[in-house]
Amino acid sequence: MKKRDIITGRDFKIAFVFFAAFFVYFICPENWSQSQSVTASAAFLMATLWITELIDLGITSLLPLIIFPLTGALSAEETAGSYINSTIILFLGGFMIALAMEKHNLHRRIALYVISFFGTGLSRLILGFMVSGAFLSMWISNTATAVMLLPVALSVIKKFESAVDSDTKKKFSQALLIGIAYSCSIGGIATLIGTPPNLVFQRIYSIAFKERAAINFGEWLSFGLPLAVIFLFLTWLLLTKVIFRFGKNTGISIDFKSEINSLETISAAENRILRIFIITAFLWIFRLPINLGTIIIPGWSSVFPVPEFIDDGTIAICMAFLLFIIPAEKGISKERILDAGILQKIPWNIILLFGGGFALAASFMKSGLSQSTGELFSGLTNHNPVLIVLAMCLFITFLTELTSNTATANIFLPVTAAIAVSTGADPRMMMIAATLSCSMAFMLPVATPPNAIVFGSGMLNVKTMAKSGLLLNILGAFLITFFVWVFFG
Repeated sequence: MKKRDIITGRDFKIAFVFFAAFFVYFICPENWSQSQSVTASAAFLMATLWITELIDLGITSLLPLIIFPLTGALSAEETAGSYINSTIILFLGGFMIALAMEKHNLHRRIALYVISFFGTGLSRLILGFMVSGAFLSMWISNTATAVMLLPVALSVIKKFESAVDSDTKKKFSQALLIGIAYSCSIGGIATLIGTPPNLVFQRIYSIAFKERAAINFGEWLSFGLPLAVIFLFLTWLLLTKVIFRFGKNTGISIDFKSEINSLETISAAENRILRIFIITAFLWIFRLPINLGTIIIPGWSSVFPVPEFIDDGTIAICMAFLLFIIPAEKGISKERILDAGILQKIPWNIILLFGGGFALAASFMKSGLSQSTGELFSGLTNHNPVLIVLAMCLFITFLTELTSNTATANIFLPVTAAIAVSTGADPRMMMIAATLSCSMAFMLPVATPPNAIVFGSGMLNVKTMAKSGLLLNILGAFLITFFVWVFFG
């Protein structure tokens, strides 16, 4: 057998990526510790392999389990612990609820009503899904929202298979799925409870500036909601008019209303799944107290001995567990809504993708690499505050592609508070810009849970997400800079 039959171009590319990662390790600043250099090198290696897909994404996500323990960057126990946590549990629970909807065709019923309400134009349908995703993410976890909408979106895509040509179907499918992921992240910036970095900001701001009044729910909503609405609309325009342009004939001739009328009466299983779905959303929204300024709505978790032990993952698994014990039909029935066989449909490769990202974020924090990168801004105190904000937004946005947004917020917000004091700028301008940027990572599947969830559909590749996400990352940085300058400059 000839040598060229054994060593392929793909092998050379993989070898080159590993060589480049070694090179990154050796060119790291001298004042960085070995753990920081290892983490930077691993981040480069994994990001490159994720983007190029030279190695399966799930397999690439296992690299921290090898690299970090062997180099001393992170212990095997700490690294492995990153692969199972409350976010993973939330994903599992939410996905089981989504699978129950799919198994009993509740998602088809919902899809038909969604299509009927927003019309059959492809762009309008995408806008409808994005508005739904953004609104839900204002109140509940963006992960849970993406999990809820994914089976509905897949049902809509399947509905259009025979109604449009293959090129249009591909563009529509990609735009719809990416739009759902992006809208879930954008919706989270609208409210104080929409995403964890917002709450991190509220806590750190109160600690750093005790003499100032805390930012309450209403105040955040006053600038967060307009920003989210404008950003969502611009994102929709970019996806449907620039990145994925459809043909002029975007209407569908299928009579969806007649199909709705032909649906059978909602079954007992569908009815019970819908109730569990609604109860789950209610429990997510009202788990913690909601401060509306003059009124505080107490959270239900306060009735338990240790409320902080309960999170969205607890709710998701609890409600998913009910699906395995509640009968599918009225009366005595052996069949349950879900059975153990459904576990085979869980996208375990996406769970590994989550775990790899979390392990990388843990090493960023423990090694001090996040702190070192944050301190890069300490020398900018003599520059224009608006330019500092823009540079900071761009830096944090792209950093969050590889790190936890909550971890990034915890690292950067104290630094931005110090920069604000040094420059004499309103600390809200600096800190809120940094906070919002933590939710603006759109390029990689591992960047946010919604990205990973829609990527798990198998209809997207990393290059497509990176191409559209790059534009959104840059747009988000400029839009956030403009908004914080207008409101707090």
